[in-house]
Amino acid sequence: MNEPGTAPAQATTAGGTLAVEGLSVHYGGVRAVRSIDFTVAPGQAVGIIGANGAGKISTLKALMGLVPRSGRIRFGDTDLPAVRSRDVVRHGIGYVPEGRHVFAGLTVERNLLLGAYTRPWRSERTRRALGEVYELFPVLREMRGRLAGALSGGQQQMLAVGRALMTEPRLLLLDEPSMGT
Repeated sequence: MNEPGTAPAQATTAGGTLAVEGLSVHYGGVRAVRSIDFTVAPGQAVGIIGANGAGKISTLKALMGLVPRSGRIRFGDTDLPAVRSRDVVRHGIGYVPEGRHVFAGLTVERNLLLGAYTRPWRSERTRRALGEVYELFPVLREMRGRLAGALSGGQQQMLAVGRALMTEPRLLLLDEPSMGT
């Protein structure tokens, strides 16, 4: 991860410090990430740069619990390796993967509501979060009834970010946030 290159991965946190110590990721016999340490403090934005294959995406996936990893990862008071990957979002971490991964056959609004899967869709909290996403991305409000697959690449990226924001994350991980916009 020391080689210069593009900046596809970013992290920003609004509450809770992310502390990573000795993080390593292996895919079989291939070492993708070798014992890295870093901290992201509340309010801080951090970019991870490096050449293709340097381990940027593997680092983000390790934080989300999506790949086997070793080392210590703490977010606030939570030891993330002890948390199942499906529950990481409940601890305040949102993730926007490379390639957007919107649900093309669902409307913009349904895609956004999927980001609120940890609470009732009709709750006041969900309606408030949806309003905040629409305020941040007014074009999504205008297109809320349109199928996500009919959006431009940039609009799909806004949708993917908006869906992650629906989780009300304290830490937001973005993989290639400006790609295809």
